[in-house]
Amino acid sequence: MKKFIIQKNFILLISFTFLGCNDDISVVDSIATKETNKYYVSNRTPLQPSKLIKLPVGSVKPEGWLLEYFIRQKNGLTGNLGKISAWLDKKDNAWLSKSGEGKWGWEEVPYWLKGYANIGYITEDKEMIDESKIWIESVINSQREDGYFGPEPYVSGTLDVRTRELDQKKRKAIDFWPNMIMLYCLQSYYEFSNDQRVIDLMTNYFKFQLDIEEEELLSGKYYWDRIRGGDNLHSVIWLYNRTGEKWLLELAEKVYRRTAPWTSRGHDLNDIKNPKDKREGVEFSDWFTDLIDWHNVNIAQGFRTPAQYYLLNGDEKYLNATYENFNIVRDNFGQVPGGMFGGDENARPGYDDPRQGIELCGVVEQMNSDEHLLRITGDIFWADHLEEIAFNSYPATVSPDFKAVRYITSPNMVLSDSESHGPGIANWGPFLNFNPFSSRCCQHNHTQGWPYFTENLWMATPDNGLAAVVYAPSIVNAKVGDNTQISINNKTKYPFDDDLLFEFKMDKSDVFPIYFRIPSWAENSEIFINGKKIKVKTEKGKYLRVNRKWSNGDLVNLNLPKSLSIRKWKKNHNSVSLNYGPLTFSLKIKENYVEKRSDKNVIWDSKWQKSADTDNWPTYEIYPGSPWNYGLILKDDLNEVFEIVEKEWPKDNFPFTNESSPIYIKARAKKIKSWKIGDTKLVGELMDSPVESNEKEEIVELVPMGGSRLRISSFPVIKN
Repeated sequence: MKKFIIQKNFILLISFTFLGCNDDISVVDSIATKETNKYYVSNRTPLQPSKLIKLPVGSVKPEGWLLEYFIRQKNGLTGNLGKISAWLDKKDNAWLSKSGEGKWGWEEVPYWLKGYANIGYITEDKEMIDESKIWIESVINSQREDGYFGPEPYVSGTLDVRTRELDQKKRKAIDFWPNMIMLYCLQSYYEFSNDQRVIDLMTNYFKFQLDIEEEELLSGKYYWDRIRGGDNLHSVIWLYNRTGEKWLLELAEKVYRRTAPWTSRGHDLNDIKNPKDKREGVEFSDWFTDLIDWHNVNIAQGFRTPAQYYLLNGDEKYLNATYENFNIVRDNFGQVPGGMFGGDENARPGYDDPRQGIELCGVVEQMNSDEHLLRITGDIFWADHLEEIAFNSYPATVSPDFKAVRYITSPNMVLSDSESHGPGIANWGPFLNFNPFSSRCCQHNHTQGWPYFTENLWMATPDNGLAAVVYAPSIVNAKVGDNTQISINNKTKYPFDDDLLFEFKMDKSDVFPIYFRIPSWAENSEIFINGKKIKVKTEKGKYLRVNRKWSNGDLVNLNLPKSLSIRKWKKNHNSVSLNYGPLTFSLKIKENYVEKRSDKNVIWDSKWQKSADTDNWPTYEIYPGSPWNYGLILKDDLNEVFEIVEKEWPKDNFPFTNESSPIYIKARAKKIKSWKIGDTKLVGELMDSPVESNEKEEIVELVPMGGSRLRISSFPVIKN
């Protein structure tokens, strides 16, 4: 019945444009790079050619549920943080000072601006654009004669300002990290405005970096800049692609030499800055020394660095090193659903159960890494992984109204309170509640998630075409083919629906290719062009390349049928998770919200403006109102134990809560009496499956993981 309705509605919309005999439709593993895109900036020689090319900010606009997220961000914490956060206070702010001196001035402003400004550019919101320009103008005007810009180099965090002579040649310790983030902001502003001053600022700043002594660049005195130097490298390459200045390649080599060695293996434990503690009786295994750092955000952000250097060096060992970094983490801490890993603050031997969580910063930085790597490699693996995080992990890290964030979120999580859960969690403090005033890094960095995701839904290709690489309701506006302006509206409720309808608006007919990603989970995908089914055998994990003469009014319907699948986590007690297409499902737990005062439930470094009304920005704790200690009953035929139930689409266009989701699954399950809250008041650790249970069989509801703020996502299996 569902297929009939879809086809019926689709036929009513079909254009009278027919397929041409010269249409070239094929399945391809990757994007060819023999040509260079005429309209969008791609990699210059001698860099490795761009597989996929990012469109300027604003080229892709959200629709449907994704637009609803943008609205909630603006009306919620993202749009109001400038009135709440002390770090964004315009009084005595080092980012607004030409000399770079001030009380407030580290990573918080650029973290927030990355997302806030881009939401403004994407939605053409004048209020947000004007507010963003206040900060951008100050940054541009802050550049000193030597090329440095932003907060004075001796500002440490925001705790103090240490004096120095401004003309001092030798700089013992410059913290380059906050400027790396601000360079992202400047690049987005340039894509939006074409303001030449951005190019001038970046040119002068990078000359400054090239001229200083090598040991002064990313010195390691400040922990973050050396670990995250890949972001500095990215910006140098971005500028080179726009100016062609050869000295930038020299600087790129210098930056990479000074960045933490994410390619090296077998470090001494003393080389790793944050092993912290380990579970009693658990040794630091040899594999633990295969990464230079185990802070969760550094992993999510820094692991991509070798692939970024591959663009410069061309040696595939660097590209392979990034994949190795990813696999090292997932093999040992990522045996969990949702795409992330058990990092808490730091990943620690012995702490790999799905009750271990991930920092919100780690989630959005992993999304950013996936986006970078998708452009560099064209590998569908990164698009699949990006969707896995965006649909299953990221939504649960923020409150549904986007007015509060949670520092740590876990795949198995049955309590979201204000207590400290160390050493179960690798930090001590109220890190599980939803607080708009707390956890200052995530409080500001959360903003980039959805706008950066939106910018990377569509990419330009070297052959002057487009690639639909990640799916969500959206409209792309771009130049293709022979200087043709095109607008494609992806009308879909994906990932909750199987169908993606692409409506074409063009100023003229033209021949060019469009690449449609076929996700690795999608069996038996079908494509219709103007109502006619295309006789091509699609392959999951590959692109469908459609090269034809496109015309105004063309319609493409891509059907990606979802099916149930079980993922077994062998390294995590043979637990399982349930997937339906790109969606992972969690046990539906009744969520009882308890309102608390935000100023009474914050971590030690939280700061907010005196004028902020704490009554209007409460904290929420969430407690379970229903049992959670269930194991799943499995059969070879999943249809025997699971029933998919579809509901009406939510009227508010927001499907990421337990109540509003248009899909849930009935499952057969039994309680496990011995599975209880553990000694650190986290959900008890998994036991080895299969598990004996003498409890009666029950029918439970499973709901999409992303909408569940309390959830069991990794289940024990009941012994038959």
